[in-house]
Amino acid sequence: MMIWLRSSLYALGLLIATPVFSILAILAYPLPPLTRSRIIAQWSHVMLWWAKLTCGLTYRIVGAENIPDHPCVILAKHQSAWETMAFQCIFPPVVWVMKKELLRIPFFGWGLAMTSPIAIDRSAGKEALRQVTDQGKARLATGFWVVVFPEGTRVKPGVKGKYNIGGAFLATHSGATVLPVAHNAGEFWGKNAFLKHPGTITLSIGKPIQACGMKAGELNSQAEAWIEQEMQRIARDYKGGPLGHTPHPAQ
Repeated sequence: MMIWLRSSLYALGLLIATPVFSILAILAYPLPPLTRSRIIAQWSHVMLWWAKLTCGLTYRIVGAENIPDHPCVILAKHQSAWETMAFQCIFPPVVWVMKKELLRIPFFGWGLAMTSPIAIDRSAGKEALRQVTDQGKARLATGFWVVVFPEGTRVKPGVKGKYNIGGAFLATHSGATVLPVAHNAGEFWGKNAFLKHPGTITLSIGKPIQACGMKAGELNSQAEAWIEQEMQRIARDYKGGPLGHTPHPAQ
């Protein structure tokens, strides 16, 4: 009963905050893209704080020292809506490669459109890959970090989807660094789940992978191997007790 109550309070805060920040995002349209993104990211800071206050849901970071000082392509596990908020608090301004249908959601989609996303038609095949590459290069040159979920959709804990090559293709054709990221957010905040369970999410950042000189398939396989191996390690530690790492200041 308490989890239902806490999750309901979180949902209420989300319903109140999202329209407000969506309007702010639209008003911020004349500002430079990076400035606009930093303003919009405050919504994520608020919602993660609200999740901690209402649901007892926090997070810790392993490997924060691996975050480079220049824009990267982030290849990450996707289990929950949580990481779409947390990445905006952990990394410099990010843009997402995502399905274009999300932009049609009232308020949320309007605000999302102001973050300079790469919105693709998943059924477009090679045209979508070309769009990710062309727009991804432009975003990286602007100073954005590009987030790609290689599996394309949220997967349940313990499940592995097919790793699509788009993010690796962008990295090899732009010379960008790839940053692999694993986490267990799905253990606490499931796919399309209303209930948010208390606890501490572990997010692990791998060592940067230099894409120069690599083929997209090779790079994709290397990132996949690290992410999936790290997912297993996080799962073992989650079941066996806390990791004991010091929380990152971004929390």
